[in-house]
Amino acid sequence: MEKYIYFGLMFLLTFGIKAQEEQKEVKQDSLIVPEELVEIILIGKNSNKHHYENKSLATIETYLEEANSVDFIKRGAYAWEPMIQGMASERSVVTIDGMRIYGACTDKMDPITSYVEISNLSKAEIKKGQAGAENGATIGGAIDLERQKSEYENSGWSGNAQSGIESINEQKILGAALQYTSNKVFADVDLMYRDAENYSAAGNEEILYSQFTKYNFSVVTGYQIEQNKSIEASFIFDEANDVGYPALPMDVSLARAYIGSLEYISNPEDEFYKEWKTKIYYNNVTHIMDDSQRPDVPIRMDMPGWSKTAGMYSKLKGNFENHSWDLSINGHFNNSLAEMTMFPEDPNENDMFMLTWPDVNTIYTGLFAKDQYLINEDFSAEISLGMGVHNNNIQDEFGLESLRIFYPEMEDSKTRFLLNTGAQISYSTHPWTLALGLGYGERAPSVSEAYGFYLFNSFDAFDYIGNPNMANEKSLEMNVSTRYEHKSFSFSVNSAFYHISDYIIGKPDPDLSPMNIGINGVKVYEQLPYAQLWSNDLSINYTFLKDFTAKAKAVYRIGRDNENSNLPLIQPLTFEAGLRYRKNAFYAEAILESATKQFDYSPEFGENQTPAYSVFNLALSQIFYINAQKMILKVGGENLFDEYYSTYSDWNNIPRPGRNLYANVIYNF
Repeated sequence: MEKYIYFGLMFLLTFGIKAQEEQKEVKQDSLIVPEELVEIILIGKNSNKHHYENKSLATIETYLEEANSVDFIKRGAYAWEPMIQGMASERSVVTIDGMRIYGACTDKMDPITSYVEISNLSKAEIKKGQAGAENGATIGGAIDLERQKSEYENSGWSGNAQSGIESINEQKILGAALQYTSNKVFADVDLMYRDAENYSAAGNEEILYSQFTKYNFSVVTGYQIEQNKSIEASFIFDEANDVGYPALPMDVSLARAYIGSLEYISNPEDEFYKEWKTKIYYNNVTHIMDDSQRPDVPIRMDMPGWSKTAGMYSKLKGNFENHSWDLSINGHFNNSLAEMTMFPEDPNENDMFMLTWPDVNTIYTGLFAKDQYLINEDFSAEISLGMGVHNNNIQDEFGLESLRIFYPEMEDSKTRFLLNTGAQISYSTHPWTLALGLGYGERAPSVSEAYGFYLFNSFDAFDYIGNPNMANEKSLEMNVSTRYEHKSFSFSVNSAFYHISDYIIGKPDPDLSPMNIGINGVKVYEQLPYAQLWSNDLSINYTFLKDFTAKAKAVYRIGRDNENSNLPLIQPLTFEAGLRYRKNAFYAEAILESATKQFDYSPEFGENQTPAYSVFNLALSQIFYINAQKMILKVGGENLFDEYYSTYSDWNNIPRPGRNLYANVIYNF
């Protein structure tokens, strides 16, 4: 690990010296705005995203992948699991408008990102490491998905209609949005429908069980009580059915979420604070897996799961002299329950039933404070502190006794105290910005890690059993970033190193017998003394001849445990280069996506070496005006040379889609 760190520091220094030679004018065209430990992806109407990005009606995952710090574990064509800084979802916090939501699937097939559509999203704010601790304890960081909402302005009615098709899976996309705004009231309503058949890999190889159907309905309304005071109500209904997962032995017959909230907002002019937001919310998630559509399975299984969360937060923001501060309290209650029923082929045998999540209540209460201090015109400092109390309680006696087979002395309740803190100092003098940060964070084990009961992992073919006796996982982090921006050229480099103590991971227990048929054995969650992860990324933008922009980015991560063995699902060197042209109402972009062969992989966790690949994409867009109303036509092709490939994060090496042609139409009225 030390030699990699040395090499990386030399790379940063060398690149920084070379970049000083460039002196050209910048026109920042990227829709990702780096702010040291924050990446913001603009998606709503203010970003003109419908025109300037490759595929206007792509899934939300496609947009989030624009951020260097985000990648996804892909188990099929739908609902990918987000990773921040190379860390899976247990080590991060994902929220929608600040609301905590727990998935209901023991196999993580219902990530929080799947409940928001691109058509009703305004921006995604991605915070790395301890910069993301505002909404809960984290190690890797946080993603907050902020939905589109109108302003209080006397504009009346507006809206749009959307339609799209894709050749690779015969996907049909239909959507509509309607907005009403006045000086006292606004309302935003959005509908989206997607229906897709099995997709094809290169060479027209059909990938069975990759179909899906999805409906999403979103509404946000606001009422201005008086000047600078308002209340807002929001609701999301999201349902997917007949969702195939080709990398897994089971599919999803139903994934449904109800998400609602009520918020009070105050923006006073003369108080010591400039913004106060208080929100209460509730969400209910249902997820039903089964293998009823799969032929020749050893035994039929149903695996339903349910998650219900009620929560609140209250956030203050203000300025005082050279200080800009944030203060928030938040709390939530969650109930997670999951079952598995096995149906033997022999009618004389009894069905087998177990609780895979034993009706677990989670209560979390947290306090977070942040202060940004402007030392002088060149230097600024930031410090943050988060503290939380986390309690788990098992409600089901049968589930508790099942876990007591392995942990006879375990209690039905466990309380933990969590600490998250970070500090950063920044130096900015045109055209350079340099930032150095340190952080310490803790997290509690997830419900699966602490209380999971025979959860099958198809990646390594082991059943997993939770461990309620584990300590908090702890992370020490150091990050450094530099940005150069002058005239038409800009680049940024970010590097973060994490030393994670009491690292939670599953290890084989040869004394235990698996529940599922024909698998490798049983793993029990335990804690390594430590693991280390190093994440690096680079972005370059160069505008020339007024209408052309060249861009490139590269990401590389390394993960090792205390015995210097590779951690699973760590991104190899991945890079992207593109050329963009835009002139008035016309836009075109060509992008090459590539990755090297995966050298650092973990056979212990079912990984094998994925080969290098290169994929070429092309997008064209034109704006038309019809009776003063705007219509955007977008056409393009992905993987135009029909490359057969899979990436490090494709579960069980499921191949990625082959050549895909698409068309999107957005009509604004």
